[in-house]
Amino acid sequence: MSDTSHDAIQRLNKAYGELREQISKVIVGQDDVIEQLLIVLFSRGHALLEGVPGLAKTLLISTLARCLSMDFARVQFTPDLMPADITGTDVLQENRDTGQREFHFIQGPLFHNVILADEINRTPPKTQAALLEAMQERQVTIGQQRHPLSDPFFVLATQNPIEQEGTYPLPEAQQDRFMFKVFVDYPSFVEEKQIAKQTTTIQKDDVQAVLTGEEIIALQNVVRQVPITDHVVDYALALVRQTRVNEPGAPDYIKNWLSWGAGPRAVQFLLLGGKARALLNGRNHVSTEDIAALAHPVLRHRVVTNFAAESEGITSDRVIDKLVQETPSKEGELTSDPRLQKIFAA
Repeated sequence: MSDTSHDAIQRLNKAYGELREQISKVIVGQDDVIEQLLIVLFSRGHALLEGVPGLAKTLLISTLARCLSMDFARVQFTPDLMPADITGTDVLQENRDTGQREFHFIQGPLFHNVILADEINRTPPKTQAALLEAMQERQVTIGQQRHPLSDPFFVLATQNPIEQEGTYPLPEAQQDRFMFKVFVDYPSFVEEKQIAKQTTTIQKDDVQAVLTGEEIIALQNVVRQVPITDHVVDYALALVRQTRVNEPGAPDYIKNWLSWGAGPRAVQFLLLGGKARALLNGRNHVSTEDIAALAHPVLRHRVVTNFAAESEGITSDRVIDKLVQETPSKEGELTSDPRLQKIFAA
């Protein structure tokens, strides 16, 4: 990497600290969640947050948006929300000069930089698909016209795991569009005590913007310039390919507990996330520890447990735990493992 890139690494590491400092003025704890969201941001991805009500998912996202000098839009997803409500629509207007009627495109909330898709599983598949198309293609199609979206474009969607009545769960193929699936858990006793005291008094959260859209785009480009060794790539490939039931060398517990494994996009996101995580921690190289640390948010929504696993109470996170634990991370051990050699040779 060039000297300019090293300067950018320092800027990214500094911005990371400043972002965490600003977010902590409003959000208590949730350090892992915040780190994962920032990794997604600098990797040019999108994130799906899952957690029970009252864990400040919406507040966290809106606070993060306030730390960025970018346009922010919150969309509350409901069963009657239509695709045009988020993408925008053509409206027939009369030209006062000529008297002729013309169609003019009125932009929807997707034409902002940061999008909060609140309770995405409460809207029908048709509207979900419109959002997911925008996430993948970074454009919307109205009629025969394509409209490019703003850059940077960052979608953070939330969903509630405990209420399934009246919801439209995202299929696994659509969840694959999200770089991370982040679990937001209950706070610790100390954190919850601080939350209780902080939110029941008069408080001012003077959150300051830290980064502009142009700076974020520049730092996203820096992330992709981070070098990565073949050993780290092999480690990421080993983790992902072991999740595939019919893959030669896949462990027996994978064949017993999973009905479907992760695709190539998982490897891409593991490597991109590993690069971003390394930079956020002030390093210009990616280690296998970075890959292992991101295995859960990258893989948990890309592997599908079967009935046998569900009957035993085995979750996708339990499968990933066992996978990371049993996959050697040292270069010599990784390439010399007889079972993994079948995976590398496939």
